[in-house]
Amino acid sequence: MRRYAIKRLAQAVGVLWAAYTVSFLVLDFLPGDPVTAMASAGMDSGTVDPAQLAALRHEYGFDKPILVQYADYLGRAVRGDFGNSVSTGRPVSSTLADALPGTLQLTGAALLLAVLLGGGLAVVATYTSRRWLRQLLLSLPPLGVSVPTFWVGLLLVESFSFRLHWFPAFGNDGLRGLILPALTLAIPTGAQVAQVLAKSLLTALDQAYVETARAKGAGRWRVHLRHALRNASLPALTVVGLLVGQLIAGSVVVETVFSRDGLGRVTAAAVTAQDIPLVQGVVVFGALIFVLTNLVVDLVYPLLDPRIVVASGRKAVAA
Repeated sequence: MRRYAIKRLAQAVGVLWAAYTVSFLVLDFLPGDPVTAMASAGMDSGTVDPAQLAALRHEYGFDKPILVQYADYLGRAVRGDFGNSVSTGRPVSSTLADALPGTLQLTGAALLLAVLLGGGLAVVATYTSRRWLRQLLLSLPPLGVSVPTFWVGLLLVESFSFRLHWFPAFGNDGLRGLILPALTLAIPTGAQVAQVLAKSLLTALDQAYVETARAKGAGRWRVHLRHALRNASLPALTVVGLLVGQLIAGSVVVETVFSRDGLGRVTAAAVTAQDIPLVQGVVVFGALIFVLTNLVVDLVYPLLDPRIVVASGRKAVAA
């Protein structure tokens, strides 16, 4: 188990480094530079003193060779220092800390709704003995996956805010203001969970151990939840780990549609301004959440199926 955990931890560090490096290179290849973009947005670029622009580039290290910039930024990032935002002058860590609570609240609520709604739909669809109801329920997840997130958000705002006046349309207004944005993110995410879990449950219900449990007198509900669901949950658990990254990315759209403060709006503004330190901080934080979630998923796997650790250990011995 220790070797398995160390291997997964090393992979997580590798993903963080790759995410940081790719984002740095992509931002460097964009035309222009953050200092020019900041000057153009804040004042008439024709009246800006070139000496001032040169001083700003020197202050943020943009006048150094690309490899030197990368080494400097990476060295500080390892220590948790992403520098100051080019557009606001504030420390990146402070900017992220201010925006973090709203986004964590949104993504956490969306993930909870996605697991409950998607998992519940898959269990009910595979449990019912009515063929027409099963087909109807199993047709809902593909529809939920195919619908664009921004369209779902606009539809929910139109229906529940403008027509029924049940929930506020914009802002961070407590629990009532969280329901529609979280539901907007949860619908496509829960649909993917339902697709994977339903398929796994149908496969598990055809296995020999399920027939053995039924022959021993186990009730239908007990067989479905205790025997089939436990084995079918592994693929769905993998999907949940991957969908965390999708939720963070989807928060950019949802926070824009609902005018919520959070990392999504910070990311959109930072990319527009080519604010390299701030974008780097957002990317590393998003990657950190992603790898931590998948690391937890990898460590939960052996609890559900101990054969995973045994197989990993055999491969290590054979190597």
